[in-house]
Amino acid sequence: MKGIHSIFLACFIVSAFVCFLASAFDPSPLQDFCVPIDDPKNAVFVNGKFCKDPKLAVADDFFFSGLNKPGNTSNRVGSNVTTVNIDQIPGLNTLGISLVRIDYAPYGENPPHTHPRGTEILVVVQGTLYVGFVTSNPENRLITKILYPGDVFVFPIGLIHFQYNVGNTPAVAFAGLSSQNAGVITIANAVFGSNPPINPDVLTKAFKLDKNVVTHLQSIF
Repeated sequence: MKGIHSIFLACFIVSAFVCFLASAFDPSPLQDFCVPIDDPKNAVFVNGKFCKDPKLAVADDFFFSGLNKPGNTSNRVGSNVTTVNIDQIPGLNTLGISLVRIDYAPYGENPPHTHPRGTEILVVVQGTLYVGFVTSNPENRLITKILYPGDVFVFPIGLIHFQYNVGNTPAVAFAGLSSQNAGVITIANAVFGSNPPINPDVLTKAFKLDKNVVTHLQSIF
């Protein structure tokens, strides 16, 4: 009896832990879909959101047009991300998935960044990309690959990753993310462009840089 009790207790603890981990990600839908709506009239309350009555949902709640159009890469990093998440397709609410198109100028990059709420799976459709991610502390191992059209690469949730166009022609990739809104934190922008700025003494010590270099970086981000 004591052994059975121990097994039961262990199963309960594991189940509770799994439930805790699951709660850190997008909630599972409690019906076929949940198109969010601002006006609670003609709405039902599902997973913490007022949602349109499913009977009133229309095709446009699940539709977006425009991913065939190249993004403007005339910027400092030479890339453009066109996002298709819950803000563009309301019907994605609670479904735990979204999509992006990424355009790269010749030698442009999608700089080191992280998605706090989603894993990313990327496919190259044009050009050649050098991609990679860095594992967590203490190993901080860099895992990289050169991708060609038709190649697919996965960036695990929360890890810093990047893509760099190594060719002298434009490149295009599409990526799916395991969240209706995966979020993005661009490392350089967050560290050197925070509002208000991080105390330069902190960054000087953390990056082992001259303080003048730190203040210069903060001025350009």
